[in-house]
Amino acid sequence: MPTDVYLVQHTHEFEDGSESIKTIGIYSSRSEADAAVARASMWEGFRQYRDGFSVDRYTVDEDNWVSGFFTDA
Repeated sequence: MPTDVYLVQHTHEFEDGSESIKTIGIYSSRSEADAAVARASMWEGFRQYRDGFSVDRYTVDEDNWVSGFFTDA
């Protein structure tokens, strides 16, 4: 039976268009991930940008990116 985990990240976009992505943690349930967002949203820096949090579900032992990539120079 597949196991799902929940990745919590915070993305902040700067005025110049660059981004800072921080991994908050990986959690065993959506409720644990939501609790992590609630905790982190109180921390300095994060509390000013609460809309930057994301929670994504992933299945363990499964490829999640299967299309390769292209870099435009």
